[in-house]
Amino acid sequence: MYDPQPTASHYVNGAYLEDTSGTPIPVIYPATGEVIATVYAATPAVIDAALAAAEAAQKLWAKVSPRERGRVLTRAAQIMRERNHDLSVLETRDTGKPLQETLVADATSGADALEYFGGIAAGLTGEHIPLGEDWVYTIREALGVCVGIGAWNYPTQIACWKGAPALACGNAMVFKPSETTPLCALKIAEILTEAGAPAGLFNVVQGMGEVGSALVTDPRVAKVSLTGSVPTGRKVYAAAAEQMKHVTMELGGKSPLVIFDDADLDNAVSGAINGNFYSSGQVCSNGTRVFVQKGIKEAFLARLAERLKNAVIGDPLDEATSFGPMVSERQMQIVQGYINKGRAEGARLISGGGRVERDGFFLEPTVFADVTDDMTIAREEIFGPVMAVLDFDTEAEAIARANATEFGLSAGVFTRDLSRAHRVIGQLRAGSCFINSYNDAPVEAPFGGVKASGVGRENSKAALDHWSQLKSVYVRMGDVEAAF
Repeated sequence: MYDPQPTASHYVNGAYLEDTSGTPIPVIYPATGEVIATVYAATPAVIDAALAAAEAAQKLWAKVSPRERGRVLTRAAQIMRERNHDLSVLETRDTGKPLQETLVADATSGADALEYFGGIAAGLTGEHIPLGEDWVYTIREALGVCVGIGAWNYPTQIACWKGAPALACGNAMVFKPSETTPLCALKIAEILTEAGAPAGLFNVVQGMGEVGSALVTDPRVAKVSLTGSVPTGRKVYAAAAEQMKHVTMELGGKSPLVIFDDADLDNAVSGAINGNFYSSGQVCSNGTRVFVQKGIKEAFLARLAERLKNAVIGDPLDEATSFGPMVSERQMQIVQGYINKGRAEGARLISGGGRVERDGFFLEPTVFADVTDDMTIAREEIFGPVMAVLDFDTEAEAIARANATEFGLSAGVFTRDLSRAHRVIGQLRAGSCFINSYNDAPVEAPFGGVKASGVGRENSKAALDHWSQLKSVYVRMGDVEAAF
């Protein structure tokens, strides 16, 4: 009997699993502050069971033809689309994001990933390299058991962005969601089983840092893929390197959005809104340093303030709501701290800046102008609805200042001069870039950062290189010569 809610804390070996001896983790609905569920952190026994199940399933799954693996993923995508409403409601209850948003951006995006990698699984081939009479051929092989560690802002999408290419390549996965948003990944595991994945192929275990550490350091694990903050990424990367594990790190950013005088004003404002206030600003690729050329600075700020009045702040389960709460009280307090620093360091508050007078963890969409490069709000990732507007004179200045950061996840340019658009993007040191747009993330395109923002790429054909390894086989047709 189908149940729209997960029925236990963990999903191991093809079934829900409960073990209440682990640390209880309350699941709090961000719109009200109410506890809507409780899950329990994985005990060592649960972790071991998940890894053992994954190891056994992977050996069988790797022998399944890529075409059949693709069919399972494609069936899972179809089930997700059929249940999009229920999955979107669960995402909203898990994260607080408005249903208006989750209906089109979360389970749908996860289904896109399953469908995409399901579709290209049969194309996982090697190559023939002729060497005269001899030749070399390559075989693309699975890595083995992989660990995925998710962030709290896109729990459904991240589970699929990691699980889909991993499974397409013949791997098994143990996925640990963020303890803040533990519910959604459980339904992905359930759907994969329903679609025909072998028991143990995709497991979900709950927990905090110690559970993640136990997974990352287990010798049965061949690869770790993390979505999270840069400090967490450094720790996980170092732990994985100790045992020479494969890694993908999708980390944070402080991305620049450069708006030139000749940009279409409303499009530029829309891009800045999407790059700062979608998901209440809780997006790693957000363009939170908005560089506006001086000629249109005041017109941009005026139009932005006017547009922000249209934000509908309210019950996230009401489809009319377009702006929801922070994911947690702690995250709200962190963002409030940055707003206070912005004021204290002399930035000009254009809009917002306060907490919304209602239950839950709501902050107003906040815009600071006259921000300088040395201000805290221009240097550190805030992960909340706070836009820093900086002004500039010349193209060269904008490029130099945009690149003056340890991060390099995303970057965007708004201009009607397409030569300049390509020229500037070509000089911005970031992995996922946009021209006259912001924050589009189709599964067909690689996603990931440079510098401190991560290593490896998610999505697209590029992801296959990060979830598989190549074996080379030299074939000699004649006699073997030797020195003696």
